[in-house]
Formats: sequence, C-alpha cells, structure tokens
Amino acid sequence: MKFIKQIVVLLVTCSLCAGCSTKQGADISRFSIVRYSPTYASGFDIMEDGEGNSLLRVTRPWQGVAPEMQTLAIFRSAEDAEGYTGQHITAEPKRVICMSTSHIAMLDAIGSASNIVAVSGKRYVMTEAVAKAPAIVDIGYDSNIDFEKIVTLRPDLVLLYGITAEETTTTTKLRNLQIPYIYIGDYTEQSPLGKAEWLVAIAHIMGCTELGIEHFEEIATKYNIIKERVAATTEQRRPRVMFNIPYQDIWYMPSDRSYMVQLIEDAGGTYIYKGHNDTDTSRGISIEEALGLAGEADIWLNVGQCQSLDELRSAAPLFAKMDVVNHRQVYNNNRRRSASGGSDFWESAIVNPDIVLQDLVDIMHGISDNLYYHIRLE
Repeated sequence: MKFIKQIVVLLVTCSLCAGCSTKQGADISRFSIVRYSPTYASGFDIMEDGEGNSLLRVTRPWQGVAPEMQTLAIFRSAEDAEGYTGQHITAEPKRVICMSTSHIAMLDAIGSASNIVAVSGKRYVMTEAVAKAPAIVDIGYDSNIDFEKIVTLRPDLVLLYGITAEETTTTTKLRNLQIPYIYIGDYTEQSPLGKAEWLVAIAHIMGCTELGIEHFEEIATKYNIIKERVAATTEQRRPRVMFNIPYQDIWYMPSDRSYMVQLIEDAGGTYIYKGHNDTDTSRGISIEEALGLAGEADIWLNVGQCQSLDELRSAAPLFAKMDVVNHRQVYNNNRRRSASGGSDFWESAIVNPDIVLQDLVDIMHGISDNLYYHIRLE
C-alpha cells in the first residue's frame, strides 16, 4: 500500500514539474524518490536520489496564478554537487539568514535558532534567542537590504518569502554573490496545520527531518483533539464572527478558504461573510456593507493595532455603538507584541496553531482569563 501511495505521489510530482517553471536550469530529475509528502501543506515536498542527496521543492513560493517552482538541493558533499547548476547547499547550513519572522519561529521550534546570523526587521522579532542576541544583525528589507553586510556574514543559506512574485532584485544579487537561497511558502497556505507543516521543510534543510516530523505530528495531534472536542460539543447556534477594521476607507474581508476562517470554524464559530468570497485572497467591501455585518456580529476579531475599546472607537467611530462593542466582545490578536509593534501572532503562532485554536475556543465561550495570543479589549 505504501508503495502504491509513492507511485501516485510520484505521478503527481511529474505533473507538477510539467506545470511549474523554474529559472534555475538544474536537472532535478535525478531526485525521483519521495522522501516526504505533506499531509496538510500544499506548497512543498521533499525528494531524494537514493544516494543520500535530497531536493526541497517549493511549488507555491508566493501567491498568484502561476508561481514558479523553487528548489533547493541538499548534497552530502561538494563532489556530489559537482555540475549541479541550481540552488544548492552541501550538508546542513550552519549560518542562516531569515527574511520572515515565521522562519525564525520554525528554527527555534527545532532548536536551531543558534544558526541564525541575521534577520529582516530585528526590532519586530519576539523570539528571545534572536531578539536579545547582539551578534544577530538586521540586514534590512525590500529595496533596503544591505548586501555588503550579508557578504561579511558568510551565510550558508538565505530563507526568503514572497507575496505575489519573486523579488528578482534580491535573488539576482544573491545568485551573483553565489549565496544559496530558497523561498519558504508557509505564507501561502490556507490551513493552520498546513502552515505549521512547513516546520518539516525547515527541519529537513537543517538536517533533522525526523525531529521536524515528530514535532509537527505532536502539533497536529493537539490541534485535532481540540477540533474534535469542539465538533462534539458545539451548540446548534455558532457565534457569528466579524474581522478587521477599515484601511483607507476599504474593509478587507478574508476569503472563505483563509487560515483565520478555518480557525474560527474549527473553534465553533461561523464567519459572518461566509459564502461571499470563494477566492484565495481578501475582498474589499464598503464601509456601509461592513456596518451591516458588524451589526449582526457576536464577536469582532483582529482589530488592527487597537489595544482598548477607546482606541477602536477612535479608529472606527461609526462602529462605536454596535452591540458587539457595547457587550465588549471585541478581541485582538496582539497580546504578545514587541515594543516596536512586532506581533508574536505572526511569529510563534505559526508553529502553535493548537494554542491559537484554544484561544478562539475560549473566545467563542466568552472566556478571556487565559488567552495567550489574544486580548479582550476593555
């Protein structure tokens, strides 16, 4: 049965290779053995060549209609890598640069935070092993990346993230400097456990695949226990949940498939905009439509940077007299934040979806005493 599953995965793999393009020009066909096929994530897999060398394939490195597959080959030695022209490293990297805080959290979860030598936006980092380490430097972001500093750091690998396309200025420069890189696509996953499963990809890069698998399976088990308990006890009427606050007079509502909507449903709530956005991105609605939705909501979540009801009333004055506000059923996901405004919800919560889910279960029941990532506005 396992053999048949591997054949099926291999056929899908070949199909993906045909459907995704890659600029790297490397012959990846040598990696034909499935090492790891994710259960929840949809954007990566791990292949092997039967000789101890492997390939991390990122099939969805950023959002968009036709993302280009990115690959990172991991060879046992320089001899094994000879002639390979794509992005690759020999053995596990000792010096890593992270361009996303979620990558920091994943490395920390497997005990590899000490391998980080630089990050993007250090003042926003919450992981203490990184935030309080003077030796770990900030190399900037977007068009302000300090490549001279990167060169002096002698990194073995740079972990990148993309939003809607490849950051060609960055990748071209890294290729010219002969610094290996790979896009990590946890951002594109719509499933809470799908995001967390990228922990396995990071662990594989760091040479501790089995540790990553074991850690992720523990996360998935804890998440599913909570989800199943909620499903067995949820009353017929689920609390209706509203999200966000306006940005430049537009109110962005998550898609039905989004990470947050799945969390709400698994926690026993119902998304108030359900059935109106079956895309994979947020949809902007008018303030008037948002007023109607908020007027029907039992719970209001993720209200920007607001830490109190007064701040919310100032940010969205038209909503100040809504029942959901008067009943103090407004919660934000920024209980854990840095002095500079960094949010741990977008850092360690990626590898702690079970804790996020428990927060939301408590919120659905009006319990706010032991929330970890969320805070009830007072």
